[in-house]
Amino acid sequence: MATQTIEFRDTAARSAEAAASAPPEELRDIQGDKLVLNMGPSHPSTHGVLRIIIEMDGETITRAVPDIGYLHRGDEKIAENMTYTQFIPYTDRLDYLAPLANNVAYALAVEKLMGIDQKLPPRCQYIRVICCELARISAHLLGLGAFAMDVGALTVFLHTFTEREKIYNLCESLTGARFTTSYTRIGGVSRDLPPGWVDQVRKFLDEVVVNIAESETLLTRNRIWVDRTKDVGVISREMAIDYGLTGPNLRGSGVDYDVRKASPYLVYKDLEFDIPVGSVGDSYDRYLVRMEEMRQSVRILHQCLDKLPGGADNRSKEPVNIADGKTVLPAKDKVLTSMEELIHQFMLVTQGVDAPPGEIYFGAENPKGELGFYIDSRGGGTPHRLKIRAPSFVNLSILPAVLPGHLMSDVVAILGSFDFVMGECDR
Repeated sequence: MATQTIEFRDTAARSAEAAASAPPEELRDIQGDKLVLNMGPSHPSTHGVLRIIIEMDGETITRAVPDIGYLHRGDEKIAENMTYTQFIPYTDRLDYLAPLANNVAYALAVEKLMGIDQKLPPRCQYIRVICCELARISAHLLGLGAFAMDVGALTVFLHTFTEREKIYNLCESLTGARFTTSYTRIGGVSRDLPPGWVDQVRKFLDEVVVNIAESETLLTRNRIWVDRTKDVGVISREMAIDYGLTGPNLRGSGVDYDVRKASPYLVYKDLEFDIPVGSVGDSYDRYLVRMEEMRQSVRILHQCLDKLPGGADNRSKEPVNIADGKTVLPAKDKVLTSMEELIHQFMLVTQGVDAPPGEIYFGAENPKGELGFYIDSRGGGTPHRLKIRAPSFVNLSILPAVLPGHLMSDVVAILGSFDFVMGECDR
């Protein structure tokens, strides 16, 4: 009798385990001899903890279900319990390949809520654009290197990381950190450019264009690269718009849309640059678009350095923050000598900036696409609600429509051409 009881319990345990490991609802109707594979969440070509459940008929994919959320950290809920300034370091962790651009996008959203986005000093605006375009080059270099390595071209990865290391050195000189910069502030930036920094950027720009050309020589007409990317992962213009794609993935499908042109912010309206677009919408087009975007970023950076108010050393003492002691932390010497500045600093640090009630949305053209922040304010120093429009999350939503019909080996090339970051996708 005891033996029967033990067997019954074992059967119940096995039933519970089977129920727990049941496939997602989308795959429960699988019939016949099709094979189901898990790609990820621990796979080098998923660029993070992305899991894709793939149904295959032989070598051909018949269905693909992305499974996300392994990196979810609750950033949007965290923002409701922090002042606007305290949340700035959390934006570094979204697209952690372009933290400077995330900082700028978030600061501009809060400044739009407060109605001070048009009051930013010119030097501050130019510095922010320089930060955004350096971040764009850095993110595209890593995306290109990882994409090439995924399909077997390791040399390109070494080329791109050589230049990316130089950008990290520039970030360290400017912000004090290489990776998580937290450079912007509501109403400006944390500090002005250090001595000699502009000359270092000019030297880097002269070197990176050579590196971009070398990478193109290695890839653009490479027979293996062309075979692995051309006519693979084709996204039509209509499909890209329907799924809400943005950034290079949208422009690769032939849609001439860039937030910097469509809704200019900072000083982008005063700068000359072109928007590269593709014609086919395949992985090869998305690669070409990113290559040209890096060249256009170099073009923008040259203009910003030439037009920078106050010049490289800022001898005219152009401000980098708005002149408002209730928004920007006062200078330390004034805090130590003036009661009013001391009170302002105490209020800003403990309670945050006093934002008015209201709702706003601001979107910026980040390397991965349109990074947007929706803020619902009830007044005071913390948001009532904050929603992040993460371009990687939106771009990945098209995978179930793109992957079917391709071979398993094509998944690596398609994912590489999407250039997503799971830290931003899961938030």
